[in-house]
Amino acid sequence: MTSLSPSKKSPEDRHPFVDQLERLWRNKTAVAGMIVIAIFIFTALLAPLLSPHDPVDTALYDQLKPPIWSAEGRSENLLGTDDLGRDILSRLIYGARVSLLVAVVTVGIGVLVGSLLGAISGYYKGFLDNIIMRFMDILLAFPHILLAIVIMAYMGPGLRNAMIAIGIIYIPRFARIVRASVLEEYEKDYVAAAKAIGAKDWRIIFVAILPNCLAPLIVQTTLGFASAILDAAALGFLGLGAQPPTPEWGAMIAMGRSHILRAWWVMTFPGIAILLAVLGFNLFGDGLRDALDPRLTD
Repeated sequence: MTSLSPSKKSPEDRHPFVDQLERLWRNKTAVAGMIVIAIFIFTALLAPLLSPHDPVDTALYDQLKPPIWSAEGRSENLLGTDDLGRDILSRLIYGARVSLLVAVVTVGIGVLVGSLLGAISGYYKGFLDNIIMRFMDILLAFPHILLAIVIMAYMGPGLRNAMIAIGIIYIPRFARIVRASVLEEYEKDYVAAAKAIGAKDWRIIFVAILPNCLAPLIVQTTLGFASAILDAAALGFLGLGAQPPTPEWGAMIAMGRSHILRAWWVMTFPGIAILLAVLGFNLFGDGLRDALDPRLTD
């Protein structure tokens, strides 16, 4: 009499999601990107607990104090102070919160509006497709930061308007990605079967087709976070984004450029923060793209 024992699953029985996670975990650059992103998110969420000082408190007698470990002198501020005596480390920590908010809102606008337009364009094709895609082509014809500046010139400076402007310039990239995926999925048998049983168009689009378009959309969303942080910093540097005294990395660089020779720390540390945040999202996005690509095999 033989005993029955549970058999191990063969590689063919494994869920593709497990293979994707393993492939992502084996990607060293993607793991490094995840670590940087995790630090960035926790810093933004725990800003009140991590910040040693109030980011907007000024102390004119502490103007341009160097970092505590700097050769220029000693102070109680780990990364020094700016020209108004505000603690740079505290402003960097709270600036992470602003950058994360901008990234989530702007990419959210691009994903929601762009996915809707791309899905409609790819599903209905014809005249409607031409109208939507030609409008997307017009938006893509402009350098994206220049288009954001034009929108800001009409709407006025401010963090809310900056998020709207950046969100608008991200709509075409998501629309084109979703449209290409919908055109590919439209030719498959499950769409024809859904039509045959009388499913409504909106149900076919949002329940059947769009879930199968998530892989490229997720990758582009991750990479979009990096672009959003960089674009928000650019608008802040030009004085069109977050307005004083809101701590924002691009505005901090703009404020420190006049002191670069005698107080290098004022604009150096915000630049490093932008570099690390953008690098983290780009590394993770590249690794995620490799993990979700079904053509890649071990």
